[in-house]
Amino acid sequence: MIRTIWAFIRIAFYMVRQNPKLRLVRRLDREGNIAERDRIVNEIVPAWARYVFEVTKSDVTVEGLEKLPAGRAVVFIANHQGEMDIPLLFGYTGKPMAFVAKIELSKIPVLSAWMKMLQCTFIDRKSPRASVQAILDAAANVSKGYSQVIFPEGTRSRGGKHHEFKAGSFKLAFKSNAPIVPVTIDGTWRIYEEKNRLQSASVRMIIHDPIETAGLTKEQMAEIPARVEKIVCAPLGE
Repeated sequence: MIRTIWAFIRIAFYMVRQNPKLRLVRRLDREGNIAERDRIVNEIVPAWARYVFEVTKSDVTVEGLEKLPAGRAVVFIANHQGEMDIPLLFGYTGKPMAFVAKIELSKIPVLSAWMKMLQCTFIDRKSPRASVQAILDAAANVSKGYSQVIFPEGTRSRGGKHHEFKAGSFKLAFKSNAPIVPVTIDGTWRIYEEKNRLQSASVRMIIHDPIETAGLTKEQMAEIPARVEKIVCAPLGE
């Protein structure tokens, strides 16, 4: 437990040390200097994400980076094993990205500020109208060049069998006309969820071939969720 507390302190302090940079990117955002804002954010956040794995002394193996479309925003669709999934994607894909987060996270100091600078979208699941608007906002961000992350299971599997991929989660990809990039995550749950304390683990991330979404018929769209679920979960050997 002491190791876990110390690790969380180190991870949190890493971001606290970036407060001067946070003030800078907020100023750049207000001034409309988006290119410089994004350059700084996309240096700091991936570095922090990799530091998380350094602190936990975990090994990360990535396969398929060469399959990522160059110069295009994508929608990453991945299985969801644990809390470390987001740092894994941010730290090891090399793509500027954001994600749709529950609105409660918008109330957490420092974290919410960085999420806003990343162009994350906050969703109030209790409000259907707000949920629809959040998806539209996230799709608009894809068109601006910010890749998005979706976990269609809706909750962490914590090392158990994956949950069914919810078809509604794919609306963001279809509305943005961006390529879907299926991603398999294996091992992140061992870092924290396995014993409810931090420990080292071997983590593997597999990036699969992109799937184009532009110009699909309704019938073809309806087939995508099951197809992506099969691609993502096949390497898990469930």
